[in-house]
Amino acid sequence: MTDIRRTILWVVFTMSLVLLWDGWQRHNGQPSLFHPAPAKVATAPAGPASAASAAALPAAAAASGATAAAPVAPVVKNELVTFTTDVVKATIDTRGGSLVRVELLKHADDTNPSGHVVVLDPLRNYSARSGLLNVPNAPSDQTVLTLVDGPKELKDGQDTLVVRLEGEQGGVKLAKTYTFKRGDYAIAVNHEVTNTGAAAVNPQLYLQLVRDGHVEHTGPSFAPTSFSGPAIYTDKAKYHKLAFEDLKKGKAEYEKNADDGWVAMVQHYFVSAWIRNEAGPREFNVRPLNQDLYTAGMVMNFPAVAPGASAKLDNLLYVGPQEEKKLEVLAPGLELVKDYGIFKILSKPLFWLLDVLHTLLGNWGWAIILLVVLLKVAFYGLNASAYRSMAKMKAVNPRIQEMRERLKDKPQQMQQEMMRIYKEEKINPLGSCLPIFLQMPFFIALYWVLLSSVEMRGAPWVMWIHDLSKPDSLFGHLFGAPIGPLPLLMTASSLLQVWLNPQPADPVQAKMMWIMPLAFSVMFFFFPSGLVLYWLVNNILSIAQQWMINKQIGVNGSKK
Repeated sequence: MTDIRRTILWVVFTMSLVLLWDGWQRHNGQPSLFHPAPAKVATAPAGPASAASAAALPAAAAASGATAAAPVAPVVKNELVTFTTDVVKATIDTRGGSLVRVELLKHADDTNPSGHVVVLDPLRNYSARSGLLNVPNAPSDQTVLTLVDGPKELKDGQDTLVVRLEGEQGGVKLAKTYTFKRGDYAIAVNHEVTNTGAAAVNPQLYLQLVRDGHVEHTGPSFAPTSFSGPAIYTDKAKYHKLAFEDLKKGKAEYEKNADDGWVAMVQHYFVSAWIRNEAGPREFNVRPLNQDLYTAGMVMNFPAVAPGASAKLDNLLYVGPQEEKKLEVLAPGLELVKDYGIFKILSKPLFWLLDVLHTLLGNWGWAIILLVVLLKVAFYGLNASAYRSMAKMKAVNPRIQEMRERLKDKPQQMQQEMMRIYKEEKINPLGSCLPIFLQMPFFIALYWVLLSSVEMRGAPWVMWIHDLSKPDSLFGHLFGAPIGPLPLLMTASSLLQVWLNPQPADPVQAKMMWIMPLAFSVMFFFFPSGLVLYWLVNNILSIAQQWMINKQIGVNGSKK
C-alpha cells in the first residue's frame, strides 16, 4: 500500500513539474510541448470584397451542384453603414448586404481600442454573408445592393430597428431585411426574391460565416483551452465541432445534408450562427477558402418562382455571447457551443446550480462559496470516513516510526508488520487519497464552468476581486505570474492541511507531502480567481472537519 501511495505521489508531482515547465516555456516564447504556436495569420484585406470572399460564391455553388452567378463587369462603389441598438453596433457592407462588424456594447474588452468586444470583425475578414445561387448572374455577396432609407439607431420607446437592402440582377430582384430587436443578439434576416424575368426560376439561398483560422489560447498556458472554430448541428448527427487544422488537412467529416440544423463559428465566450428552425432540405458546406480563411455555411431552396411572383425565406443570425439559457430557446442544441470540456456531465449541472444560487444571492462569488458548502454537505460522510482514517494513521505514526527503525534491515517483515498494525487499528492506507479523488472531478468541472461561462466574465466578488474569470493579481506580477491574496491564502491553507494529515514514515514521502502543495500552488496563481476561491473555501471547510475528527480521536494532544 505504501508503494502504491508513493507511486501516485511521484506521478502527480512529475506531471505537475512537466506542466509548470511547459507553461514557463510558453511564457518565454519558446516551443511548447502541449500547445504548439499557431501559424502566423497573413493580413487580409478588410471587408467581404476580398479575393477570398469572391471565391466563396463559386465554391458554394459547386458544393450544391448549382450554377454560380457570373461576375458583374461594372464596378459599383459600396459603402459601410453602421446601425446601433441598445446591445450592438452593427456595420453592414452594401456589397452583398453582408454584416461585416458587430460590436457588443454590453461586453467590455480591455484589449480592444473601442472598449467593447467585437465578434464579426473586418480586421479578421470575419463576416456573415448571403446570396443567391442557381440563377445566372443573380445577386450574390459580391453584388452592391441599395440601402433603403430608414433609421440607423434604435430610439427610446422603439423595440425594433429594420434595415432593408435591395438589388436586381439577372432577372431577379433580391430584398434582404435585417430586423434588430431591443436587448436581443438574435437578428431576424429575411430574403425575398422577386422574379422580374419572363421564365420561372428556382433560386437557392446560401448563408455563410467567414473568418480567419487564428485561435487564441484561453486560460492558463498549461491548462486546456476552449474550442474555437466552425460547428454544425443536425438532429441526426447532433453537435459536431470542426477544427481548423482538420479542415486544412481535409480530414474533417460532417453531415452534409439534412432537413434541419444550423451552422456556427465558435470562439471563447461568443458565437455567430446562421439558424433556420423551419424544417426543410439544406446542404452544409464547411471548408477552407485559402490558407487563412474558412467558411461555414448552408444552402437551401426557395420554392419555384413564376414571372412576377415572389418567394421568401426567414432565418436568424445570432452574433453575441454564449448565454446558455438564451441559446437554448433559439434553436435545438445551440447551447452546446458553450464548451464544458471532458467533464460536461458535471459542468452543466454545476452551472445550473450556480445560476440558481446566483439568482438567490445576486453575486457569483457568494454563489461559488455556497456551492462549496453544499458539496461538502453532500460528501460529508465519505470525507469524514477518509479524515478518520487519516487521523488514525497520524495517531499510530509513532508506532510505525519505531517499527521501521527496528526492522529497517528486514523490509519484508517491516511491510508485514505495518499491514498488521493497519488491520489492527482498522486503517485504510489509501483512505487519505479519497478526498482528493472525490474533489478533482468537481474541481476540473468548475474550471470549465468558469472558463466557458460568459455570465461570469467581469463578475465581481468583494473588495479587490473585480473579475472572477481572471487571476487575482492585486500585488502585481512576479516572473510573469500574477500575485494576489487569494492564491497565497490557498497555499497557506494547503500547507496547514499537510500539517493536520499523518506524516508518511518514509522521509522522502514526508518531504513530498510538503513540496506538492507548493508545486500545485504555483499553478493556482494562473487560475481564475473564482476557481481559487472555490478551492480556498473547500480547504477551510476540510481543515475544520479534519481538526474536529482529530480532536475526537485524540490526535495532536487532544483527549480521546
